[in-house]
Amino acid sequence: MTNDRMATADEAAALVDAVLRDNPPTATDPRAFLAARFDAGLAWVWASRGEGGLGADAALQQVVEERFAAAGAPAPFRWNPIGIGMTGPTLLTHGTPEQRARYLRPLYSGDEVWCQLFSEPSAGSDVAGLSTRGRRDGDEWVVDGQKVWTSYAHVARRGLLIARTDPDLPKHNGLTAFVLDMRAPGVEVRPLRQLTGEAEFNEVWFTGARIPDSQRVGAVGEGWRVAGTTLMNERVSLGGALNSFAADLGALTLDAYRAAAARSGPDPVSRDRAVRLWMEAIVNRLTAERSTANGARGKPGHEGSVLKLADAETRQRVAEFVLDLQGAAGMLVTGFDMRRPELPLGDAATGRDIAGTFLRSRAGTIEGGTSEIMRNIIGERVLGLPGDFRVDKDIAWKDIPRG
Repeated sequence: MTNDRMATADEAAALVDAVLRDNPPTATDPRAFLAARFDAGLAWVWASRGEGGLGADAALQQVVEERFAAAGAPAPFRWNPIGIGMTGPTLLTHGTPEQRARYLRPLYSGDEVWCQLFSEPSAGSDVAGLSTRGRRDGDEWVVDGQKVWTSYAHVARRGLLIARTDPDLPKHNGLTAFVLDMRAPGVEVRPLRQLTGEAEFNEVWFTGARIPDSQRVGAVGEGWRVAGTTLMNERVSLGGALNSFAADLGALTLDAYRAAAARSGPDPVSRDRAVRLWMEAIVNRLTAERSTANGARGKPGHEGSVLKLADAETRQRVAEFVLDLQGAAGMLVTGFDMRRPELPLGDAATGRDIAGTFLRSRAGTIEGGTSEIMRNIIGERVLGLPGDFRVDKDIAWKDIPRG
């Protein structure tokens, strides 16, 4: 293949076969396998050659994923969920050639886990209102402040940070994005323990942390644009992950009803509830498939926001239903031990009983954008409804009243 010609489906399939032949999944370290996949241009096939891609049509991505999955190859998302789903596509869109050359390969292989440093105690749903400051000092930026609810910060090597670099501008205009070394002096990660006892999330403190200007992503003041790309990719990556989980969620609902019916006899009310929830799960899976297909080229649509809202609320209803079927036993939990999940993804849920699943589902309508915010996004950007009245849109961030 020449560099000025788009790869074909047959050529992509031949590359997949070559990676599988030279790196048997059952005999190769998962990170080494993913590195080989990146080198073959099969990470993001639509990306440029040398950056994990083939310059191919985005439609080939699904073909590549299915072929690797059928062979039992390691799934990159499990080894670096934030990096694969969010920061990788953001670097491909906004990063410099030097940043892409330095970060994309170890990001894709899972050798360098990434986190996303956006939310703050006073800026969750309103991310643009964040107050973590970045001050220019020669060829560096000095960062002070706090982030919160940062998934996998305790195992991350890099983070995509949004900081306020000009408080004299309106809140959306005074932000800048950076690549942060999570082991740099002045960066402290502390666990946040959840209802389940787990600590998937963290708070991150910055005290005079220094970032070279070469690690700035996008122009000064374009942090909101970078953040928007990341957040949209977050919802699409969520859709990709939910694609495989939605069918399991529907099966869990029906299996729970059948088990309860075997114990206590059929109950038409519970049966109707189970079937309705099963239908919701299947609709969510179809939405996830559409979201994944449309976002394959790193240009996600609004299906991710729709799916984020629908799936989070379906999961809560399913967990509540299954817990109700347990009767009094459903009020019991097996323990509240402190656990800090490690990657690959999935370890956090190991041993979680239905009560733990019910408790964890409470977070679904908050994390990654609250259901209220998702409804605003869908109403304004999908349905074209009038936007909320925003009194702070055109005034300097420093002049916005705060409690």
